Amino acid sequence: MSCWDTVQAYALRSVGIGERLLPRSDFTLCEQFTLIGSGMIWNIYFGVLALTAGFFLATALAVGKASPRALLRKPSEWFIFLFRGSPLFIQFFLAYETFVLLPKVGIDINLGFVELTAETRWLTRAWMGALIVLFLNTAAYSAEIFYGALRAVPKGELEAADAYGMTGWSRFRRITWPTMLRLAWPAYTNEAIFLFHATTLVFFSGFPAWRQKGDALYYANYFADKTFNPFVPYPIVAFYFVLLTLTVITLFGVVNARLNRHLPREQRRRIRLRVPLLR
Repeated sequence: MSCWDTVQAYALRSVGIGERLLPRSDFTLCEQFTLIGSGMIWNIYFGVLALTAGFFLATALAVGKASPRALLRKPSEWFIFLFRGSPLFIQFFLAYETFVLLPKVGIDINLGFVELTAETRWLTRAWMGALIVLFLNTAAYSAEIFYGALRAVPKGELEAADAYGMTGWSRFRRITWPTMLRLAWPAYTNEAIFLFHATTLVFFSGFPAWRQKGDALYYANYFADKTFNPFVPYPIVAFYFVLLTLTVITLFGVVNARLNRHLPREQRRRIRLRVPLLR
């Protein structure tokens, strides 16, 4: 089988398209690059959806934590503390065990005038259950970043908004929120990078790979077990994630430039990659 044939057979295997059986022996470098690259589809899926949904929840949590009302502030504080205070791996494990306990036929929700059945069987699958965990986890970390940025919004800008008669939602949408994003964006970029890296934990936690359709690290582990040589598949995974990180930095850099377009060039905040040693 030529390398092109291998690409055609395995490039989309992680999503159920192409050959169903994995190669058993005589592994080529092309097969390892192709299958591990195929697994990256899942890493990108988890990262993009969790980051997109988590952004909006993080904004709400940051505003809630900054609220003077205890009814809004306390739930936000405890949510952020809970997901930042516990390891992500443990969150995956506890979530999977909780989802397994739910009835597979679904949960009946009686609204009085109508009864709805909420499907629960998909929660034990990684594409849904693990996505929920990643979504909640990144929302908590991002909320703390946004909260710090909210506290750092210059009072002069808020006073100027008050002088122009802006109050409530209008002031938040036009003054507070854009300034918060501008201040938080470099740190939020690092959170986005870490989130994509954290997606490698999905299939090594409680969520099993269905029909051997896993992410990049899942296939790398398969090749390392079969060849007893981890120095080929794992560097390939690292190579793909370096490319993914460069893509994230580039895209977030474009947004960062947009947020700071009104500032003089010497005052614009630049994105710097800082890899957290502990989380």
